[in-house]
Amino acid sequence: MLLVACSPSPAPAGTTIDVTEKDFAILTSAPVTSAGDLTLVITNHGPATHELVVVRSDLPVDQFQIGPDGLSADEDALTIVDEIGQVDYGTTEALHLSLSPGRYVLMCNLEGHYLGGMHTALVVS
Repeated sequence: MLLVACSPSPAPAGTTIDVTEKDFAILTSAPVTSAGDLTLVITNHGPATHELVVVRSDLPVDQFQIGPDGLSADEDALTIVDEIGQVDYGTTEALHLSLSPGRYVLMCNLEGHYLGGMHTALVVS
């Protein structure tokens, strides 16, 4: 009899934070985390498609400069760390990051979503 050992893929090292997106809010399981490897597990509760943009900024989450379209934050004026451009309704995506200490903003910047309140702060110590 032949036995074959299988092991699951190793989980990413570091901290995991659950992120919930819904019209018009972004909620996290932890507003503060330690520096280093981090996985954001993003679940979209809809009802529309969203995105998740991670920005390093000391500005208040609702004080970003608005872009020329008048409907979204001006990404050219921001320090974008990483993003997932599309999180479909009812799906879950993972974003793996390595963050240094500082203040970050998680936001959906699709037209009108940032202005509608889809942003939250994440402090990395």
